[in-house]
Amino acid sequence: MADIELDSDLLNYIIKQGFQPGDRLPTISELQDPDNLGISVSKVREQLEVARALGLVEVRSKTGTRLKDYSFTPAVRLSLFYALATDLHNFEQFGALRTHLEVAFWHEACALLTDEDKAELRQTIEAARAKLSSNWIRIPTEEHRAFHLGVFKRLENPFVIGILEAYWDAYEAVELNRYADYAYHKTVWDYHERILDAICAGDFDTARQTFIEHTRLLRHQPRMQDMDNATVELSAKVTE
Repeated sequence: MADIELDSDLLNYIIKQGFQPGDRLPTISELQDPDNLGISVSKVREQLEVARALGLVEVRSKTGTRLKDYSFTPAVRLSLFYALATDLHNFEQFGALRTHLEVAFWHEACALLTDEDKAELRQTIEAARAKLSSNWIRIPTEEHRAFHLGVFKRLENPFVIGILEAYWDAYEAVELNRYADYAYHKTVWDYHERILDAICAGDFDTARQTFIEHTRLLRHQPRMQDMDNATVELSAKVTE
């Protein structure tokens, strides 16, 4: 284990004590004891709240505080949503980061997909088309997220996954789906089908190039041209 000191008595304590995901941490009164952290209750609470905001621990009334599996997503989401609250155009810059990241890891991610994964992606496309072709058209928001994250589901890199998950949280928060017309959504899912067809054929180069073309569609959404007056409800998302 690397000898790295963090700017948090609590996080240093967790690391040095060797706590593992799922382990229950001492109570606040136990943590403030000189044999443990030796800091005031208010500081323990403050550092616990930071750890919770970063997704490192979960605090529940009946089960106490437990260490969670590491995820990069909460930290990225918290910072990203703050950036969006100050200027919604930051979504475009984060979107560019997401695109370059997916392009860089595209071949590695596609090579890891199983036949079952590809079948799930096909079912996602079918579910999205069913929503768009029903008498009451529904926007396939969940399917859109599921398709893109599904391509990278086998990639064992929590930092890549964290950025991608935060992107889709932000995408939903700025409500891009609500401002696109039917023709746009139909074109999006035509691209998704072409991407999956190429993946299933083992032609990852074509799949990646089709993905790149697909991301350019976002620039033509009315929402992207009308962000100056938009507002975003962030508090619920940030604290998930």
